[in-house]
Amino acid sequence: MTEARLDVLTIGNAIVDVIADATDSFLETEGLTKNSMRLIDAEEAERLYAHMAPAREVSGGCAGNTAAGIAALGGRAGFVGQVAPDQLGTFYRHDLTAAGVEFTTPALDVGVPTARSMILVTPDGHRTMNTFLGAAQHLPASALDEQQIRDSAAIYLEGYLWDPETPRYAMIRAIEVARAAGRKVAFTLSDTFCIERHRDGFNQLIDGGRIDILFANEAEIQALAGVPHLESAIEAVRGKVQTLVVTRGEKGALATHGSERADVPAEPVAEVVDTTGAGDLFAAGFLFGYTGGKSLKQSLRLGAIAAAEVIQHYGARPEADLKALAGELAA
Repeated sequence: MTEARLDVLTIGNAIVDVIADATDSFLETEGLTKNSMRLIDAEEAERLYAHMAPAREVSGGCAGNTAAGIAALGGRAGFVGQVAPDQLGTFYRHDLTAAGVEFTTPALDVGVPTARSMILVTPDGHRTMNTFLGAAQHLPASALDEQQIRDSAAIYLEGYLWDPETPRYAMIRAIEVARAAGRKVAFTLSDTFCIERHRDGFNQLIDGGRIDILFANEAEIQALAGVPHLESAIEAVRGKVQTLVVTRGEKGALATHGSERADVPAEPVAEVVDTTGAGDLFAAGFLFGYTGGKSLKQSLRLGAIAAAEVIQHYGARPEADLKALAGELAA
């Protein structure tokens, strides 16, 4: 096997995050469920944007955030996602490449604009996401640079992209190319609503041995296993993948690899400002460690450090020097 040019190539929705403060009463008035994610159409996106408080924009999407986190730690990261040839698409490409991420997927006119997610952050730091997928849900298999996949030690796929049919085929092709090249395939379940809609498809991937590293939070792993107890869910899934990673918010995180298991506590934080991107940055830290030959526990700690940094400010991109925060772990 040739040496990898990229540590991780992430594949997911190219979404511009539009982030604003909101009160609990605003969420109630808008009929929104706190700490949830819903898909909306272009009309609802415009309506909600008009009602929101002043906002800031940043290139987002789970896989894009993870790629940016890996780059911030000093890793070699790439991203595959679909943008439209419009202002937000140009912004997304510039913002992501400026973060040190290789992003070469051509813009494509699919009749809808670049995706955006209106993220409402309440005073307790929780985020309620309202996502218009736009061009992101039109990523075709033909947009993949298959040599780029072969050149990556691991690919990382987000469950959100499984929802529309067109990018689902792109993801399946990416998995085929990666596995044929002997590369690792990582997959994140993304959200319980994704599991509810696509449990059979996800289980086919997992049961078929096509996923090497599976990321989930506590609710997601229980939803996938169909049991209401964390340890039972872990036991039901761990034997189906090489590595299972489960995040538990303020309770820390755990990972299994064969008979091995590691648990780490959450890193201490001064104040939780915005939990947007916590899971994405955790995945960044873990994958950076994993592809760098770190142990399970070291990789988990890198994930915890990256997640702790991102929840102490607005947005899903690190603002502090992650390499400095990680210290010897990032060496």
